[in-house]
Formats: sequence, C-alpha cells, structure tokens
Amino acid sequence: MPLLSQRCCQSASTGENGRVNRTNGGPDGRGATVGTGPAGGTGTTGPAGRTGTTAGVNLLGLRSHNTALVLDLLRTAGAEGISRLELAERTGLTPQAVSKITARLRADGLAADAGRRASTGGKPRTVLRLVPEAGHAVGVHLDRDELRAVLVDLDGTVVGERNTPLDLGAGADAVLTRVAGVVEELWAERDEIPREAPAEPVASAAPGEPGEPGEPGGPGGPEARGDEAAVRGRRRLSLLGAGIALPGPLDHARGVLHRVTGFPEWDGFPLRDALSQRLGVPVVVDKDTNAAALGLAVGGEGGSFAYLHLGTGLGAGLVIGGSVHRGPRTGAGEFGHQVLQLDGPRCGCGDRGCIEALCLGAVARGDTDEAARVLGTGAANLVGLLDIDRVLLGGRIVEAAPEAFVRGVREVLEARARRTGDTPVPVRIASGGGQGGGRDGGEGGHRESGQRVAEGAAQSVLAPVFGRGDG
Repeated sequence: MPLLSQRCCQSASTGENGRVNRTNGGPDGRGATVGTGPAGGTGTTGPAGRTGTTAGVNLLGLRSHNTALVLDLLRTAGAEGISRLELAERTGLTPQAVSKITARLRADGLAADAGRRASTGGKPRTVLRLVPEAGHAVGVHLDRDELRAVLVDLDGTVVGERNTPLDLGAGADAVLTRVAGVVEELWAERDEIPREAPAEPVASAAPGEPGEPGEPGGPGGPEARGDEAAVRGRRRLSLLGAGIALPGPLDHARGVLHRVTGFPEWDGFPLRDALSQRLGVPVVVDKDTNAAALGLAVGGEGGSFAYLHLGTGLGAGLVIGGSVHRGPRTGAGEFGHQVLQLDGPRCGCGDRGCIEALCLGAVARGDTDEAARVLGTGAANLVGLLDIDRVLLGGRIVEAAPEAFVRGVREVLEARARRTGDTPVPVRIASGGGQGGGRDGGEGGHRESGQRVAEGAAQSVLAPVFGRGDG
C-alpha cells in the first residue's frame, strides 16, 4: 500500500518582495522542489511492491520560506481563518505574491474558504483557513520496553494511536518490522477515507468583484486559463513522514544511532535511512527528550527551559530562545550522564556515579525523596550553566510521584538561589501530551509521558512545513 505521494507541491513565486525562494522554479514560481525531509531524510520508495505513486501532496517539498510563512499563519488563525490582506501585512509579502501562494494551496487542498469578513471599506474580504486533514505525520517513541505511535494532522491533533510492548534489544530487523507494522496500521485506519473525494469548490469572486490577479475569477486566474482541475483539485490524504524518538546518544543530522545506553549493539546503525526504505516516506530521528521539548515549544511553552525526562533512563531536552538546542554534533542533552559521585555505582554507559544511575538506584530502593534530591542537584547544575527560565519534569517515574519530585527538585533549586542571591527558577510537571491520562500517577502518567514524546516526534516532521526549521 503506497504511503506517500512523491508529487511536489508548488512554491511561492521567485524574487517577490525580496523574499528568498528556495525552489528551482520558473518565473511564475512553479517548478520542482526537492522532496527531502528534515535533516536530510529522503522520500525513497518502500519495500518490494511499494512505489509511492499515488497522487497527492508532498508537503515536505514546501520548503519555500514564503509558503511556510503563509501556512503558519493559516494554522495559527484556526477555523476563523485569515484574509489575504492580513497575510500580506503580517508576512511583508506583496498582495500579488500572497494571491499566488494561496491559489496554489487551495488548488492542492491545503487551504479552503472560511467565509467572509467585513472590511473597513469596500466589499467583505474572503478569509482562508488551513485544511488540517490535507496532511498527516506519524510520531513514534521507541522506549527500551515499549513503542508508542501517534498519527497527527497538520494542526497536530492526534487522530490515531497505538501502544505495544517492545524489546529494544531484540535486534534491528525485529524493531524495524514492529515500527513498520504499527505505522501501516495507523495509516490504513486513516486511509479508509476515500483518497480522491472531490475537493470543496473554490469560490469565485463575488458578483461585481473582479478578484485578485492569479486567483479564481481574477485576471490570469486558473479559470481564465481554463485550468478547472487546478482550481478544484482533489482532496487527498498525504502521509508526510515519520518522526522517530528514542534514547540517545545519536546523530540527529545523519539519523545514525550511537551507543544507546544499555544497548550498545545499535552503535552506528543508520536508523533514518533503514526506516525510510521500509516505510517509503521521509524519516526524522531524534532523542526522545528533544522530541518532547519540541512538542512543548510548539504547544506554546515559550522562552528557555529544560525538560528533564526520568523513565527507563534520564535525559534532558533543552530549548534556548524558543528553539531546541542540539549542539554542533547534535549531542546536547545527555543530562543523565553527568558524574555526581566519582566512586558511585556503575552506570549503563560504563562510567561511575552518573546522575541516571543514582536516580534509578534510589527509585529501585523505594527512596523517591532521594531520587528527587539527586535530580534537583542535576537541575541546579543546568540552571547555573544555562540560566534557563524554568525546569519541566516528565517521564513515567516522575509522573508516578509528581508531587514528591517537584517538591524535591524545587527545594534544591531554592537552596541554590539563596546561596547565589538569584530568584529561584520555577519547576513543575510538563503540561500537555496527549488526549488521555493524567498526572496523578500510575498508568495515566505513564501514558501521558509516552504520548508527549510521540507527539513531539510527529512535530519534528511538521515543524519545517510551517517554517520552524529543524525545530
């Protein structure tokens, strides 16, 4: 079953208003775009028999800065929509450039009319909205003992999910087969919607209203060219790609794993390319903590913060100035392997006295307060190094005893603030992360933690479409 169309979507016209166009299009802005995923992921064909030839829209080809600006504003406007004039004002693009971009987005089923809005003068303005169901992304959290996957639409709304046990040490073939099976299950479930249902008709200009250049009803618009198919198009489901999040360390840029703590056999494995071959879609690979941090940032967690994830291991996702910080070798965030006790217990990474080993050891003894104090010590080190705005906690162990961990970490941070004279950095449980589960412990908290990572992994596919770069 083909999962992804390889037809590229058109981008904004070249050179308009001084904006940079990253496609190799002609003078009208149409032309081939590079169908590559974030961080170099490629949309290769899948296993035998899967050629990916079903028509559709490859949103990962929408790498034009101008188009991303418009798409992001359409998304943030929500169901109420936004007018072309507002789009031009907020992007700095010319009205003509906005008209060309929105015409193509509508023709491809990515944007639709959302009604009309009164203007300060003249005729009411047509407002446009994003069509969330026009594209989807899969997010997968590969933990050491389970796999959680979600399917989200362009708004990031979860429309399907799966959770299944997993042994990360079972070998590459077994793990990849399980991932591919879960992704195909999710997509097949969503794919029950007819792929080629007619799109909503694109409204022409109101009577007596000539329309804008390049728009339906306007001079040079598709109807004027007789290109009715371009105006009405077909609404097709498109799987944009898959984001895979798992414990580090790993090379995010190349999608290659390093010596995953506890599973050294994964060292050097090209997970991104191997899964892209299996799935037939672009794949992004990142650490689970980075994925969760990205999801939090996209969801409105602003400023600079550290997300500390204590589950089967311990790591940190760092957001500095609104962007995920990975470092030049994409190795930032190996929070769990800072040494706090030189002669401490042996850690799975091979060192002694790592904060991960100390935290998990305290949890195994049933000493949650000690685990929280150790976690707080590490958090205080981060605060001193990075001067972040807040510390967010997550992971199944934290969410099984949220009050104890928040209290313990806060006490350490407040003690540090008294010594330095600084204002204490706030700490709390990370918000969001799924359509079910809670923070009051047990399976509910476990579910929320895994869901947060999986949804963040899906955002690693969607973020470039809306101009967030690589998160």
